[in-house]
Amino acid sequence: MRNLVIVLGDQLNDDSAVFDGFDRNKDAVWMAEAAEESTHVWSHKARIALFLSAMRHFEQRLTQRGHCVIYRRLDDFNNSHSLRKELIKACEQFRPDKLVVVEPGDYRVRGELQQAAKKAGIPLEIRIDRSFFCPVEEFQRWAHGRKQLRMEFFYREMRRKFNVLLDDGEPAGGRWNYDVENRGSLPKSGPGPLPAPVRFERDRTTQFVLELVSFRFSRHPGSLDNFDWPVTAEQAEAALADFIEHRLPNFGQYQDAMWTNEPWLYHSRLSAAMNLKLLDPRKVVAAAEKAYRDGKVSLAQAEGFIRQVIGWREYVRGVYWTFMPEYADRNAMGAREALPKWFWTGKTEMNCMKQTLRQTLDYGYAHHIQRLMVTGLYCLLAGIDPKQVHEWYLAVYVDAVEWVELPNTIGMSQYADGGVMASKPYIASGKYIDKMSNYCSGCKYDPAKREGEDACPFTTMYWQYLQRHREELAKNPRMLLQIKNLNRMDLPERDEAPPAQSKQASLQEKTR
Repeated sequence: MRNLVIVLGDQLNDDSAVFDGFDRNKDAVWMAEAAEESTHVWSHKARIALFLSAMRHFEQRLTQRGHCVIYRRLDDFNNSHSLRKELIKACEQFRPDKLVVVEPGDYRVRGELQQAAKKAGIPLEIRIDRSFFCPVEEFQRWAHGRKQLRMEFFYREMRRKFNVLLDDGEPAGGRWNYDVENRGSLPKSGPGPLPAPVRFERDRTTQFVLELVSFRFSRHPGSLDNFDWPVTAEQAEAALADFIEHRLPNFGQYQDAMWTNEPWLYHSRLSAAMNLKLLDPRKVVAAAEKAYRDGKVSLAQAEGFIRQVIGWREYVRGVYWTFMPEYADRNAMGAREALPKWFWTGKTEMNCMKQTLRQTLDYGYAHHIQRLMVTGLYCLLAGIDPKQVHEWYLAVYVDAVEWVELPNTIGMSQYADGGVMASKPYIASGKYIDKMSNYCSGCKYDPAKREGEDACPFTTMYWQYLQRHREELAKNPRMLLQIKNLNRMDLPERDEAPPAQSKQASLQEKTR
């Protein structure tokens, strides 16, 4: 064997650089299902099933095209359930001249492959991942020497480089960013009838995987009842077409909105397919721009979505590979509290948390504002250890691959990186959730109150957070107004506010 070509579970694209120069007479593809990849964090059943089903469908695709595929299934006899150990065994059995892989999306996995190659005494060639707009080295050149890495400036460079939403070299409509138009809340009557996302029937492969996961990972969190994620490239492109036609026209305006028992609203549900490389982000961006050029959606709707793909998604990957591995251990705000056990059950009296957690457990999904300004906000205000928060997010969402999840959690959500990604902590009281959703109307807590039995825990903890970090936050120009509001409170009220740790313990007891 000349090359043993490694295809990881989040690298399921036909045009991967790993297949450059592939010779069916000399090379073979190696894929492996390892239980360790689902247990190093307590992964949601739907997340496990999505990876396994997509991998098995890709193996079938490669086999049909005449590739030799060496595939280790989870239920194979003598599966060690370790990616590193399985690769070592494959090297000992087939003795390839070289191992070839595309850049993994996880620092830990990269290390596992390097250790296996070293142990087997076989060279490992790591090729660039062409599925991204921006190579890691290019991002690092952009980041070099900058005190702050603001996504907006990076986003503009990506737009220029790839000629996205430009007219004669200038931003379409005369502005780079339509974020102001993309913060709308839904009317009090709610969203009305919503177009249901396209569903994908479970074929024999997917059904078998669901049964396997249900049996093998029965104690893991989450449900498989609602599993209908795209598991092939064809399904992913159908999901893209469905989003562009039915939900993109309202996406930008309502991308930050939340509503009871409405998990999807106008969101794309495409991140999982893109992160597994079933869907090329270039196709996604091109489709959104075409919808604008064809007059089917407004510029604000298209730009708000495109910014997430060519801007934010590329930016967080650059941050991850620029600062890892030490980035995962950052804790700039000194948060030490344990993640509440009810994050795994959804059993809480806070309606916003109940809605978001139940949705997460039912579908393995929550959109970015539910993650940032509900579960993430709670953890930030309560002083939860950011590493525990990161591990929870990595475990429970079907689109979670570490390169995208970790920076979003450590940097954006928890401000644990001290300002590398965000210019200030994203903190708010319960009034923000009340403004952007109808969650508070069904809750026992009042978002306007910070004291008393019916005080909203978010509002209480918001003022405690400001008080706890007052001196540090006062140095941040973007926090001055909030600190000024804190200073307007009566001095005794500030001094008598219960310590954050006591409040956190009380909340955990209330909502257990």
